[in-house]
Amino acid sequence: MLSRLETMVLSGSRVPLEVIRQQIASAIEIMVHLGRLRDRSRRVLEICELAGYENGDYELNPLYVSEDQPHPEQEGRSRHALVSTGRDLIKARKWTMAGFGVPAADSAGKGG
Repeated sequence: MLSRLETMVLSGSRVPLEVIRQQIASAIEIMVHLGRLRDRSRRVLEICELAGYENGDYELNPLYVSEDQPHPEQEGRSRHALVSTGRDLIKARKWTMAGFGVPAADSAGKGG
């Protein structure tokens, strides 16, 4: 997900890749990954927290992932649903200081 951001920055400047990655990790907290499915629709595939950057790698904390589930009304078809991974936010303190309540991962709403 993050390689596109790195590529855009590299194409416009001569900043070392390590510095770019550190800047991205400090600027982004939550990422929503959209993708196109086989039926050409766009759906949220993953929601994850960018927890930091260490030892040359991003630390990602997946919060919700997309899973194929059988469609209850159409035999042989499936639908995508966001399912909680059960993980909590690592950087929850910043969210609560901003006035957002941070629900427990297992009680968060599920969408499809």
